[in-house]
Amino acid sequence: MFWAASRYMEEKGLPPYDRHTISLDGGLVKSAEGVALDTTELSDFADADIDTIIVPGSPYIVDMLEQTVPLALWLKHNHGEVRRMASVCSGAFLLAQAGLLDGKRAATHWAMMDMLQQRHPSIKVDRDAIFVNEESIWTSAGVTAGIDLALALVEEDCGRDIAMKVARELVVYMKRPGGQSQFSELLQSQYSDASFDQLHAWIANNLKVNDLSIEVLSARANMSPRNFARVYKQKTGRTPAKAVEIFRLEAARRLLEDSSHSILEVANLCGFGDEERMRITFQRNLAVSPSDYRKRFSS
Repeated sequence: MFWAASRYMEEKGLPPYDRHTISLDGGLVKSAEGVALDTTELSDFADADIDTIIVPGSPYIVDMLEQTVPLALWLKHNHGEVRRMASVCSGAFLLAQAGLLDGKRAATHWAMMDMLQQRHPSIKVDRDAIFVNEESIWTSAGVTAGIDLALALVEEDCGRDIAMKVARELVVYMKRPGGQSQFSELLQSQYSDASFDQLHAWIANNLKVNDLSIEVLSARANMSPRNFARVYKQKTGRTPAKAVEIFRLEAARRLLEDSSHSILEVANLCGFGDEERMRITFQRNLAVSPSDYRKRFSS
């Protein structure tokens, strides 16, 4: 992203980005994917005039935190000396380790949000943001959200014209529609309690039933409606109505991705009743319409 922007900056007579990849000890650093990156030792930049620091993430970031204390201290020390700092994906854990996210809104990969919130309760974890800019700190969601973040930094530095040229060249959205929840598994960790497994299986197989009210569900669970509503919310963190909505949404997502059913057929098969109700549900939960979702994710 910054390499592409540099070419357009030079065309306008502007100095390009001076890009460096650094690490604590320098030398080759092997990524989780197996690609080795040649890095410059961090101490070589002790007196450098640094503008922006971008911290990458790792799927093993939590296991590495004890080893990254020196890096966190370096980030904390340099925070006041640089114009901005940013993280990609779980790189937010390093900024948090340095105390730079305390009391701030921040983003990270959807699968690591709960862990970040548990380890750093003062952080206001934004569960849908692709990236967040809070004062001089930028954080972003999973891997490709780093591209969205970098493009935003380019636009801040060079203006919309150059940012648009870069977006066109790299074939990316100038501003991605929707948030990261459209890419996450909405049901992850929401139904970890096994108490209602049989009920959930029944709901999944009966989504076409229009009446999935508390009365109907509580009867299936052999509980009174009032007690069912209370216990269900306590066990799953969701009201029964919200759970049914999510089950219908997940079923609709799968059909939009993998079937040739029309939007109306999907709405009927998943129990929405009509296209408008399904559209509202998609917009509320995923910030994207069913037709747009199909365009982007259909196989």
